[in-house]
Amino acid sequence: MSELNGIEYLRSKLNQRKLRVDLRYKQYDMKYQDIDPGMVIPANLRQRYRATLGWCSKAVDSLADRLIFKGFDDDIFELTEIFNMNNPDTFFDSAVLSSLIASCCFVYISHGDENMPRLQIIEGSNATGVINPITGLLDEGYAVLERDKNGNPELEAYFIPGKTQIYYNNKLQEEYKYHCHYPLLVPIVHRPDAVRPFGRSRITRAAMYYQKYAKRTLERADITAEFYSFPQKYVVGLSPDAERLDGWKATISSMLQFDKDEEGDKPTLGQFNMPSMSPFTEQLRTAAAGFAGETGLTLDDLGFVSDNPSSSEAIKASHETLRAMARKAQRNFGSGFLNVGYLAACIRDDYPYLRNQFYNVKPKWYPVFEPDAATLSAVGDGAIKINQAVDGYFDKKSLSDLTGIDAGGERK
Repeated sequence: MSELNGIEYLRSKLNQRKLRVDLRYKQYDMKYQDIDPGMVIPANLRQRYRATLGWCSKAVDSLADRLIFKGFDDDIFELTEIFNMNNPDTFFDSAVLSSLIASCCFVYISHGDENMPRLQIIEGSNATGVINPITGLLDEGYAVLERDKNGNPELEAYFIPGKTQIYYNNKLQEEYKYHCHYPLLVPIVHRPDAVRPFGRSRITRAAMYYQKYAKRTLERADITAEFYSFPQKYVVGLSPDAERLDGWKATISSMLQFDKDEEGDKPTLGQFNMPSMSPFTEQLRTAAAGFAGETGLTLDDLGFVSDNPSSSEAIKASHETLRAMARKAQRNFGSGFLNVGYLAACIRDDYPYLRNQFYNVKPKWYPVFEPDAATLSAVGDGAIKINQAVDGYFDKKSLSDLTGIDAGGERK
């Protein structure tokens, strides 16, 4: 193992990356206020017509809602029991959602009741570490467990192999020792690579740009709609001595009276051409198409509903990019959950297992798209024909993985 960098280094590393994570959480929560670079619309008018879009939230949720963890295959170490004792319905969903938003989240492992490990999700803005590129585990880690009302760290944890140190107001308060070869802080990473070992967020820079572009379009459309509802009118040829015309009265009145002057001349009334709303609709659709291409969604997902409803197969075909992204995310998250189970088993059994002892344990996921009746029928026919060619090739276990229907009952 390489030399440890220390808690001060990790504190500095977290502060450098916290702003990026907070930005993406604001985008997801639809609370981020863009700085509009427009020069025509006054700032006070832009503030009045602020638009809000949830496309980034849709991009995250559309993938997170399809990633449902099923369990572990060949679970000889009984890892499923550990997760079942840690509220799995919330744990897995929280880990997946946080990782998709921030590119990664962390699982803090500690002793719980009755010697059962306790698992706690920590978002990417409150934890970091030095990752091992081979195992995907940390060589050392750091997490902020509590912050004061000003957002400053109050309760911190420093993780090194076999030991967890708890700091309160920058002073060492407690120290826990364990029989394990790695720190008890495990990263759950989305789309890691050699350049970004802590992964990439689902909310990319391009996705944020297209959402900002669409928000500016909606704001300009709202302002233009005011002029569209009340077209601007003008009067030419009024006498200089005529009483000044109230602009609001001229806008809402159904009848206006203008008398001729002493020479018999009369004013001429006119109306400016009303601005069209069509360009804004086309701009918004262009932004939606760019966002859909970036995130693997379709225009239907973003509210541009097609006239003809799609069949189940057509929906799957249109979401082929999303399906590929989901399968990639399943592989990444499955490895992270297996690492969590490995270290939790070391804590539960008080024994320093080796990581390679868990290579036969395989994470399992439900299918990205739930099969309809037609798909189940086709799968059944195919399974019968394949089993006729290769006896016993398809069994309850393989069909359950393919259809998502548990062999012993309903889908959980």
